[in-house]
Amino acid sequence: MRTVAMEPILETEPSAEDVRFLEDRLYDFNCAATGITDGQWLAFFLRDAGGEIAAGLHGTTWGGCCKVRLVWVREDLRGRGLGSSLLLAAEAEALRRRCTQIVLSTHSFQAPAFYRKLGFEVIGTLDDYPSGYSQVLLRKKLARRADWPSRDG
Repeated sequence: MRTVAMEPILETEPSAEDVRFLEDRLYDFNCAATGITDGQWLAFFLRDAGGEIAAGLHGTTWGGCCKVRLVWVREDLRGRGLGSSLLLAAEAEALRRRCTQIVLSTHSFQAPAFYRKLGFEVIGTLDDYPSGYSQVLLRKKLARRADWPSRDG
């Protein structure tokens, strides 16, 4: 049996592999606890002529929910509809995966008004995160299609 160090070791720059390990273990636990095993990554990228990422969206789908974790558009390209096109692509894929909602969070200084224009509703805020600002939790309900079978069968 392996021994485990009882004192946490701070890593200010953890490897992507170590973070992914933690995400995978939590996903394994969540699947075992709920019986829901349909989780998938979700990512869309817009690249410039040189192949560099100019905008992107990253998230997951699991259990009928799409969680958008990151949305970013390069500063010189903002205001051109790229963020909207990324979110609409994510919404279309979420519907294809039979999701009934999209959830995401943003900060008060980022883009809550942008998300509200796309049909998201604010369902909660966390004040002073970061200090002097708020974190905003938003949700967009998606229409469940009549041709989808129930989750029971």
